[in-house]
Amino acid sequence: MNIGEAAAVSGLPAKTIRYYEEIGLISPDRRGNNYRDYSDSHVHNLRFLARARSLGFSIEECRQLLSLYGDRCRASADVKAIASRHITEIDRKVAELMEMRATLAVLVEACHGDERPDCPILEDLAGQGAP
Repeated sequence: MNIGEAAAVSGLPAKTIRYYEEIGLISPDRRGNNYRDYSDSHVHNLRFLARARSLGFSIEECRQLLSLYGDRCRASADVKAIASRHITEIDRKVAELMEMRATLAVLVEACHGDERPDCPILEDLAGQGAP
């Protein structure tokens, strides 16, 4: 199938598929006219990548996971280690987001939200003080 069909079936934009090819995540066959030719296996890998990316795995993690997926002699411990590291990174990001939320909540609470020009939110963003 061509890239448009592969995009429709995999749910990924053609631009993303071309990017994945450019960085070596997938290697579609080439027809005599040099057009890309995607097999069912390629589409399956594209869906795999789409799902992994939707879970927040980095491109490099996706590369490792796709390699492990294709390796029938893989150790599930290798897959688990990648996923566990990713959970740790997600937890770090969640903590960072919670900290940002708490800071913004304090700033919003300190802001009068009236007709006056004084605004602790803008002052904080400008580095001019904290509530």
